Amino acid sequence: MYLDSVDLANFYNTGLGHVARRLIRRKIRSIWPNTSGLTIIGLGYATPFLRPFLMEADNVFALMPAQQGGTYWPVDSSNRVVISEDDELPFQDSSIDRIVLVHCMECTEHLRPMLKEVWRILTGDGRLIVVVPNRSGVWARTERTPFGFGQPYSSSQLSRLLRDGMFIPEKMERALFIPPSARRVVLRSASGIEDLGSRWLKHLGGVLIVEAAKQIYAASQIKKARSKANRMIPVSSVRFMNLEKY
Repeated sequence: MYLDSVDLANFYNTGLGHVARRLIRRKIRSIWPNTSGLTIIGLGYATPFLRPFLMEADNVFALMPAQQGGTYWPVDSSNRVVISEDDELPFQDSSIDRIVLVHCMECTEHLRPMLKEVWRILTGDGRLIVVVPNRSGVWARTERTPFGFGQPYSSSQLSRLLRDGMFIPEKMERALFIPPSARRVVLRSASGIEDLGSRWLKHLGGVLIVEAAKQIYAASQIKKARSKANRMIPVSSVRFMNLEKY
């Protein structure tokens, strides 16, 4: 079950949310250091991690599941968020270069159909980044953050799911080695703790961050593109919640 977009926005506007955003962004950016000329979408609640691409990629959009609701983003420009069913994505076949899934795979009730849709809309050389709660991490064991909800994954479980969905996992990172605490001492020392954890305690990261490539085979599994324009709903016309500050 998806968390409400208002609750997610509220978390990312807290001190702990700011730190989580920064630490996860850093990992994503290290995987994709240059996105010039690409079309990127975020699926789930990915807007906290898309801003670095706004001035670089050709097109950046956020697609929020109907069960979650949406928030207007970015606040300082025209809205780039639409609401849609997560198993019927309103994009043409092979039209998206990069996709970021956050607060999505652990929450959806349509995991395999959603992955098929993600596979369908990715270009032949497209890439996918998935951010999910780590089953071995502390963040998955508390409901004080959004990463404590839904289905956490181990690295082997996530890799297997991606392979079953016709993706090839190529790189795995971990982030959020800090405890999920809003104490100032934790937030101030977050970067140092993160560096130590990345080096010595990799299995304890709060989230898994996996990059995967689209596996090209079994063309018969590609379903004919359907007209989905009537299923894509701009956020501004449905649920205007201007809560995302970054």
